[in-house]
Amino acid sequence: MTNPATKRCPWCEQADDYRAYHDEQWGRPVADPVELFAKLCLDGQQAGLSWLTILRKQTAYEQAFYHFDPAKIQAMPSSERANLYDNPGIIRNRKKIDAIFANASAYLAMQDRGLEFSHWLWQFVGGRPVINAYQAMADVPTENAASRAMAKALKQQGFKFVGPTICYAFMQAVGMMNDHLVDCHCYMSVCQQMRQFSLTG
Repeated sequence: MTNPATKRCPWCEQADDYRAYHDEQWGRPVADPVELFAKLCLDGQQAGLSWLTILRKQTAYEQAFYHFDPAKIQAMPSSERANLYDNPGIIRNRKKIDAIFANASAYLAMQDRGLEFSHWLWQFVGGRPVINAYQAMADVPTENAASRAMAKALKQQGFKFVGPTICYAFMQAVGMMNDHLVDCHCYMSVCQQMRQFSLTG
């Protein structure tokens, strides 16, 4: 159990599992390409919903989509794919489900062209996390120039549900920027991790 009295970013305070996600994962730099792919897909599932809704369905998504292994997703038998539309563990939105398959194909096409997904994504922040110093939630943007550039480039590669707002949420979550508020107990530890992280080349 997390301690509700600990100072955190206000957005996570409605539930204990939300606080745990905030404390342990959100904003910590991610380099693994499949983990980045999974998070991008899950953020796309969030469109029009809260992240807490998707967080609570994450295990079901991982089970349904082979832990987001792009090659396995692309090779999924059509009968198994059809069953996803009635899977109560995930968001039963045909366009969102189809988007994960489109994203897997786009990921593999990039790989075939010699584009390394992690480095490709991190190029939008120059390969190093951006450390912000926001005082209040009202100060935190919902998109920026980097997320708009990422969204445009991802769409050109064939990805779906990757608008600028989704991309900004993704960038926050995978530690491309530190958007923990400065009085959050995670702020300094995330800063320390970020200063040691680089993914260039």
